[in-house]
Amino acid sequence: MRHLARLADYCSITNMHTKNLAIVWAPNLLRSKQIESACFSGTAAFMEVRIQSVVVEFILNHVDVLFSSKLSSVIRDGAGTCP
Repeated sequence: MRHLARLADYCSITNMHTKNLAIVWAPNLLRSKQIESACFSGTAAFMEVRIQSVVVEFILNHVDVLFSSKLSSVIRDGAGTCP
């Protein structure tokens, strides 16, 4: 994810903003067997892929916070969990 976020830094050259990167990479990063199955087609499949791309775009825009060592240590130590 950090690599994709770094690619977005060069959007003035490549035209690959976080939104464009998310559209391209979301189906691979958040692969869904439901979308690939026969029951999802047309509009339903499009909406699912759109949701995936929004999630990936959010991750790319917040990669420094989500993948920071400080957050990792908080999660690992169990801080913020309910008793």
